[in-house]
Amino acid sequence: MDWYPLLNSLRIAGISSVIVFFTGICAAYYIARAPRVIKGILDVFFTLPLVLPPTVVGYLLLRILGPRRFFGAWVFEVFGVKLTMQWWSAIFATTVVIFPLMYRTARGAFESFDETLAYAGQTLGLSNTYIFWKIRMPYCKQGILAGIVLAFARALGEYGATSMICGYTPGRTATVSTTVYQLWRTDDDALAFKWVLVNIAISAVVLLVINLLEKKRRAD
Repeated sequence: MDWYPLLNSLRIAGISSVIVFFTGICAAYYIARAPRVIKGILDVFFTLPLVLPPTVVGYLLLRILGPRRFFGAWVFEVFGVKLTMQWWSAIFATTVVIFPLMYRTARGAFESFDETLAYAGQTLGLSNTYIFWKIRMPYCKQGILAGIVLAFARALGEYGATSMICGYTPGRTATVSTTVYQLWRTDDDALAFKWVLVNIAISAVVLLVINLLEKKRRAD
């Protein structure tokens, strides 16, 4: 059994999770403090990939990153790098798809933060950076951890946008989800079922971690 699809899925999910961890927290922090109208507009924009079909997200990414599109063609001409049909092309897709999960979870955590703690820190002369990392983040850590675990799990199982932007090439771009589809399409049900069991096992572990984080947050 070739384990490349699993290793590839793990690295794609890991890299995209790191990206959305920082970008999601940054967006959630500033949007939670924005005026109501601006917050509403940006909230719709950042949450849109959560409700769009993954194939629509993949199509829109191809319209931007495709080798015959303006940005994709410019990158290829200047740097000689093709942005689609590479293993790392899936990072674009998974990052866009999982960003709303991290953003919404982090925003909810920040909105539940007791601002009097921040005001108390300011009266003591603490900088906003110190307050954010030493007071606000520890207070909200359970919700943020749950968000990043959920985002990682979603990235690991992403198929629609990933298959459109990086395709399926054994040993190069294959992921667990695209491998299951290709094995089913070629009537290799036995191997497809093994990959399904692997995916179910990983998903079960992720859900267990989320439940443990939820219980810990309630206990705190």
